[in-house]
Amino acid sequence: MPEDSDWEAYKVPPTRTPVSERTTSVPNPIAFFQTVFNYVIDAPVTFVREWIERQQAKNKYYYYHQKFRRVPDLSECLEGDYLCFFEAEAQWRRDRMVDQEIVEIVRERLGACKQREGPNQFQNCAKEAELLAQVTKAYQDRYGDLGVHGNARTCLMKQKHRMMEERKAQANASQ
Repeated sequence: MPEDSDWEAYKVPPTRTPVSERTTSVPNPIAFFQTVFNYVIDAPVTFVREWIERQQAKNKYYYYHQKFRRVPDLSECLEGDYLCFFEAEAQWRRDRMVDQEIVEIVRERLGACKQREGPNQFQNCAKEAELLAQVTKAYQDRYGDLGVHGNARTCLMKQKHRMMEERKAQANASQ
């Protein structure tokens, strides 16, 4: 490689950055206010925040893995035990939310399989489609026709009526 002799075309950067000279003896007010802010406001807030983070790091709490104890079902509550009714209702609502998420996850898996497989989706996604059919049927059997204002009591009555119909149909089939 030939050596360039034209130093003007490719100037070498200066070895030192020149320091700007202050033209006045008055201190910069921005630097003064920044220093005051750092020592008066920022330092105590940072100290308190770091102290809180150290305390929280000692006992980690994973809120997304919160586990509730199972409470008695509405059918197991005694008459007039309103606290038991309330707990059973809250348990039913949590169970319903979990079942909705299960249906949604299975539906998303089927959609991803269909997207991935393209024209071969009917062959290759049959297992996911069957699982979605089972999950939605189970969800519909338990929570279907309850509407937006469904609660644990109406769900329990629906299950009771379905069991009575099944027993009636079984008795008629055996005769």
